[in-house]
Parts: sequence; C-alpha cells; structure tokens
Amino acid sequence: MSNVHHTRTAPACLRPLAAGLVLAAGFVLAPQAALAATATDTIAVTATVQATCTVVASPLAFGTYNPISSANVDASTTLNVTCTQGTAYNVGLSAGAGTWATTAVRKLTSSGHTLNYALYQDTTRATNWGNTIGTDTVTGTAGTAAPAYTVYGRIPGSQNTTAGAYTDSVTVTVTY
Repeated sequence: MSNVHHTRTAPACLRPLAAGLVLAAGFVLAPQAALAATATDTIAVTATVQATCTVVASPLAFGTYNPISSANVDASTTLNVTCTQGTAYNVGLSAGAGTWATTAVRKLTSSGHTLNYALYQDTTRATNWGNTIGTDTVTGTAGTAAPAYTVYGRIPGSQNTTAGAYTDSVTVTVTY
C-alpha cells in the first residue's frame, strides 16, 4: 500500500467561479464606506423682554421744625428708578395720607394736628411734584444706568402747631 496522497484540484471551469466567490466574500466582510445622507432643520429660538420698572425711595427727614419761626425748613431725598432699557416712564408722588392733603399742600400729622409741606422737582422749589401725568410728574426713558431723582421738600415757616412727632406717607408711582 502506498502512502501517497493525491491532491485534487478544482476543474478549470470552477476556478474563476471560486475566485469570484472569494472576492465577493471579501467585499461583504470588509468595512465599507457607508453611504451617508443628512437632513437639516433649524430651531427657532425666541424670548420676549418684558418692559418693567422698579423704584426705591429713601426717607425724607426734615429734622426739627420751629413753629414760631418764619424760616422754611428744606430737605431732600432720592428716588432710584430702574426700568427695562428703552422704556418710557412717568414718576408721580401722591398727596400723602394726611387728611385734606393735596399734591400742592401735603399734610404731616400728629395726634390730629397737621403741618403743611410740599414736594418739588427742582432745587428752587418752584415746580410741584404731583401725580398727574403730563402735568406735574417727572418723565424719563430708561438707558443703561438707573437714574436717581431728587425730591426737594419744604415745610413753610410760621405754622404754629402742637409739639409732637409728625409723619406722612407718600406713594411713589412709576407708570410705564
């Protein structure tokens, strides 16, 4: 017996077919560049900036008043108005809480007694500061910095009234 092994070869007609199958298998198994497709859209991004204002008022303290002196007592305070940039506004001051007070003659009160005073827009105390838009309010348009407005107060002299601690409360209104 012979230990010779015979190797069989594929017939010549099958060799191209086998080579094609090996090549096809290589394409299937090899990484291929994917055919990429894209779709796009945009996101509409919106925001609404609200027009708004805030006001901070400092106290107005006249100090001591001599009721038999003819000298006026003057004092001032500030209002800080902060609004959304570009917002037009009016700053008004109410008549206060005193009985029979008006924006022209405000009333400090103490135990039923009154002491008249006034609030002004200017240092000469000639322009009354009230709350009627277009008449006696202060107007402004907000910029990048918040303005501080000075309120000038005066208690006229020669108001002989009872001794005591007199108070009032004036409402500051910013209309925008």
